[in-house]
Amino acid sequence: MANTPATRPRIGNLEASLQAILSSAVDAIIIIRHDGVIETANEAAADLFQYDIEDFPGQNVKFLMPETHGSRHDEYLHNYNTTGHRKIIGIGREVSGQRKDGTVFPMHLSVGEFMDNGRKYYTGIIHNLSLRKDAERALLQAQKMDAIGQLTGGVAHDFNNLLTVIVGNLELMEMQMGAFEHSDLLKEALEAADLGARLTERLLAFARRSPLEPHVVELNGLVSGLTDMLQRTLGATIELKTVLCGDPWVVRVDPTQFESAIVNLAVNARDAMPEGGRLMVETCNVALDEDYLADELGLPRGDYVQVSVTDTGSGMTEEVIRRVFEPFYTTKEVGEGTGLGLSMVYGFGKQSGGHVTIYSELLKGTTVNLYLPRHRDSPAGTEEKVTETVQHSATGRTILVVEDDDRVRRLTRARLEALGHIVLEAIHGPAAIAVLAENTGIDLVFTDLVMPGGMSGYEVAEHVQETRPEVRVLLTSGYAEELMNGEKLADRNLRLLRKPYRQIDLAEAINAVLDA
Repeated sequence: MANTPATRPRIGNLEASLQAILSSAVDAIIIIRHDGVIETANEAAADLFQYDIEDFPGQNVKFLMPETHGSRHDEYLHNYNTTGHRKIIGIGREVSGQRKDGTVFPMHLSVGEFMDNGRKYYTGIIHNLSLRKDAERALLQAQKMDAIGQLTGGVAHDFNNLLTVIVGNLELMEMQMGAFEHSDLLKEALEAADLGARLTERLLAFARRSPLEPHVVELNGLVSGLTDMLQRTLGATIELKTVLCGDPWVVRVDPTQFESAIVNLAVNARDAMPEGGRLMVETCNVALDEDYLADELGLPRGDYVQVSVTDTGSGMTEEVIRRVFEPFYTTKEVGEGTGLGLSMVYGFGKQSGGHVTIYSELLKGTTVNLYLPRHRDSPAGTEEKVTETVQHSATGRTILVVEDDDRVRRLTRARLEALGHIVLEAIHGPAAIAVLAENTGIDLVFTDLVMPGGMSGYEVAEHVQETRPEVRVLLTSGYAEELMNGEKLADRNLRLLRKPYRQIDLAEAINAVLDA
């Protein structure tokens, strides 16, 4: 547009409009000359790169790039100015920027060009991608943890079946042989199997497939009750401090699993402070109403009780933080750690409807935050407690065992016969329905939950209760994802015996169900 008296008002208005756009734009805008020297920049650019706006004019735009990018930028700009071959002009792409403090961040850059009084200028529009990249990393991490959880849950299920066979056969040997010269060997083998069962319990906790026994509790009381144990765990060189919320909300969690989670965090903190230090356990009420905070944690907006465990230990690197909740990942020496402590905490938090976050700085310490949702239906301590009385072992009952694993089914038959019962067998749900139709004298169906054949143990239980209400049902499983919250069990008044179990546990469960 020619600069004449007639056009000057229009030019002035246009310049004012462009300046207003530049000033109000949310994204950073930088205008450079053909030689790469900055002509002007907006406030958003100053905020993004953490410079004063006066620092931009006259500087080569390379000062906003990492060194490796800056050297290539001169080459790209010279190539385009001399050949017209565009590498980035008119094409948006992801690049890296560098702030005044040296931190590098991802950004999307779109470049356009224009002429003014015969001089070439380039306009760069920059959008910060840091939040998007963080969200993508968080999503990938969540997907990875879910995949690992599915894998470990499946492994634990198979391992529990193996342990059921091992424990059962060892106990049958012990019952049949009585006291003999090497009975101590049997005892040690059984103790080792119990340790294996506890290992799978921790795997299932991480995988969020461990049956919980939630109660409405107030966490201050649980934390206070742990102080003596925690101090013994930490040792004399580490100071323990608790800061408890004055009026804490109640939550509905498994108290035993919560206490295990806090102890695991304390053990990790102790190992990070070999020369001593301080461990602080805090509770507070948190309302996650703000979009960014709830979205960042991946939690529904609402009220939560936050439990924070903070140490003054060695801290963690970014790489360790990214992997710290993975099962079997450990930075400790071989034989000094299983790598399951923090993964169990993560699984407990997720399965309880909450979340776990971790913040750490090298040589300063680590804070682990456990968020648990507030429970509003009933106050702590008002849940009805049912005490079961184990009766003398009933014998001579007819029990249908439904189990797809041949070894487990054979063992279960032997264990029940050792208790004096008559045993029928079925390899899956449809076969169990057929056996039930042919036998009117069945007293109890003892069924695994996860089976092939298109019919789960829970569906078998439903069929029995609807068609043969006089027949009792006892469920068993080492892995039962769909029943972890116990709601289906409670709805049908069903009992679950978790694998692996001891002979006395089997006898007590059968007696309780038959006498109900």
